[in-house]
Amino acid sequence: MIVKLIIAIAFFLIIFSLGTALFHLVKNPQQSDKTVKALSLRIGLSLLLFLFLFIAIATGLIKPHGIGANMQMQKAQQPRNGAS
Repeated sequence: MIVKLIIAIAFFLIIFSLGTALFHLVKNPQQSDKTVKALSLRIGLSLLLFLFLFIAIATGLIKPHGIGANMQMQKAQQPRNGAS
């Protein structure tokens, strides 16, 4: 449950940072320092979220489900031909 909360908060912060960048871009297009900082923060948050998801899946905190996971499970259950 805590993992899902962290992911939801990270998504909210990424969207908020994107909105902040848009606000600063529309408010004062000549001064792009705040826009660049907000977009850089968004990129950093996105990278951190990606790394967190990667680590969470690798450690088993999150178990993937859906089409890709079902295909991997089916592939693992098939007997291997030619294996000794």
